[in-house]
Amino acid sequence: MGQVIERRDLHPMNINMLSQPPLEKKVISNILLSFQLDGGEYAMLIKEIAQKNRELRHMRGEDLQGLDLEELHTLEKLIEGSLRRLVEEKEDKIIKEINALKTKGGQLEKDNQRLKQQEMSLLAGQGHLLEPGQSSDSLVTNISSMGSVDLHQDHDNSCAFLTLGLNFVTMDEEYDVIVLGTGLKECILSGLLSVDGLKVLHMDRNDYYGGESTSLNLNQLWKRFRGSDTPPESLGASKEYNVDMIPKFIIANGGLVRVLIHTDVTKYLHFKAVDGSFVYNKGKIYKVPATDVEALKSPLMGLFEKRRARKFFIYVQDYEDNDPKSHEGLDLTKVTAREVISKYGLEDDTVDFIGHALALHLDDSYLDQPALDFVKRMKLYAESLARFQGGSPYIYPLYGLAELPQSFARLSAVYGGTYMLNKPECKVEFDESGKAIGVTSEGETAKCKKVVGDPSYLPNKVKNVGKVARAICIMSHPIPDTSDSHSAQVILPQKQLGRKSDMYLFCCSYAHNVAPKGKYIAFVSAEAETDNPEVELKPGVDLLGPVDEIFYETYDRYVPTNTMEDDNCFISTSYDATTHFETTVQDVIAMYSKITGKTLDLSVDLSAASAAAE
Repeated sequence: MGQVIERRDLHPMNINMLSQPPLEKKVISNILLSFQLDGGEYAMLIKEIAQKNRELRHMRGEDLQGLDLEELHTLEKLIEGSLRRLVEEKEDKIIKEINALKTKGGQLEKDNQRLKQQEMSLLAGQGHLLEPGQSSDSLVTNISSMGSVDLHQDHDNSCAFLTLGLNFVTMDEEYDVIVLGTGLKECILSGLLSVDGLKVLHMDRNDYYGGESTSLNLNQLWKRFRGSDTPPESLGASKEYNVDMIPKFIIANGGLVRVLIHTDVTKYLHFKAVDGSFVYNKGKIYKVPATDVEALKSPLMGLFEKRRARKFFIYVQDYEDNDPKSHEGLDLTKVTAREVISKYGLEDDTVDFIGHALALHLDDSYLDQPALDFVKRMKLYAESLARFQGGSPYIYPLYGLAELPQSFARLSAVYGGTYMLNKPECKVEFDESGKAIGVTSEGETAKCKKVVGDPSYLPNKVKNVGKVARAICIMSHPIPDTSDSHSAQVILPQKQLGRKSDMYLFCCSYAHNVAPKGKYIAFVSAEAETDNPEVELKPGVDLLGPVDEIFYETYDRYVPTNTMEDDNCFISTSYDATTHFETTVQDVIAMYSKITGKTLDLSVDLSAASAAAE
């Protein structure tokens, strides 16, 4: 027994214990005993730590291969929620900083006004008078030459402002371009022109970005259409709504994506693929077939029509401008779309969905125009559809379209653009020859060489070409017969409704962070052909199923009537009823060319932009 005790005492751990006082020995013994008793709990802690480490790696985007689709979807929602809270917190801090800077700026302006008065008094005391045409601002540069006046004495704070030379943003400057309105078109142009090195002043009569293309929360939406800002609590939190006033999807390989990549604005935005693209035919909703394979599967066509459509789709897919063999003897710059279609013997209903839901033409006038644009539009749709392997060729920014004008505004600011919101009137000034030379607001005039604006700022240089009727709906379900799509477009071709132009359905939801969980925002829009939007839009509204709330509205559409190069006023057209951005971008590109005299190079690497799958 003595030998056993001796060996025990010689154990390294026990040697340490022998050197400890009796109380410490007892404590250590208790700890060792507790480890033995709690070994199972210890193993559980180790396992939990390992699990938390795995979750942390997943949050970082690592080791995702072992997750199934449901786990990935859960992880995506978790990250989106975290990102939303992060963005909200960041926005709150930015707003607080902006308000603090505004307060500080207002105080600085008051201090400078006080300093100006002190300078005037000092100059008057020294016998200095303003010369004709000399402004009080010019005194700042003259004060330093007044050796007999010691402005530093008893004015420690003053000298700092004098050194700045009153270097505040004012209207009293000359710019290359003044942009009026912060709608999407105007913000894109402001960004593009600033990147080109032009000195740009951007003004808006409102105190927010977006103009007609802004997004509203639920309180703002309610106030606009119901006259109060107290919507039912059953609709959810107001701040979770981002309802676009000009709702449009972005075609994945289209002009807007190319502009976003060209300007590197993609770094400010996060996109998500749109679930579905559908067409209305003979009272039912169908998925739009865009390839030869989809044509064979589509219930839109009979057996023989599918074969004819497949041949036509193969011709479109294979067509290349620089490969005469792919032209099949057709010069698409000369033959009309109608002639190309007739070669394949397609039926009217097939032509209807191809021309309107694939080529995205607004009406049937394209049939008698050269076929090249028609074929290129179809190719764009098919290539965009293949890009993200989703159910549609469209993408859409998280939190709605208001992110777009704000992102281009940031771009302009980065390249030296100046922004002034909440500027009333914004009256354009002209010289004797009728050319725009500046903009006046609140008694100040900023000079410029060119003015860019939306129609509301130059009402005497535009004409009304019609109205857009639309219904804005809040729902608790997706559009029926769209495969439960959280986001979708449905096009109702004109012939299907006996109209002169198409009708459009747009739907987005909480999946794109534009509504609370379980809520959907749907729009029905069309070129107004009557004065009764409720009756006119009924075919589209009926396709939505039950709605929680519905708001009707019409707005005028304007186009410029001036010769822009003659009066230096470059005016955008109003937004049309379509639920995609292709016509919008065409207007922007045309305006850019007229303003700068050069073509915008949009040959970019499309892989630079990405969108998350639904």
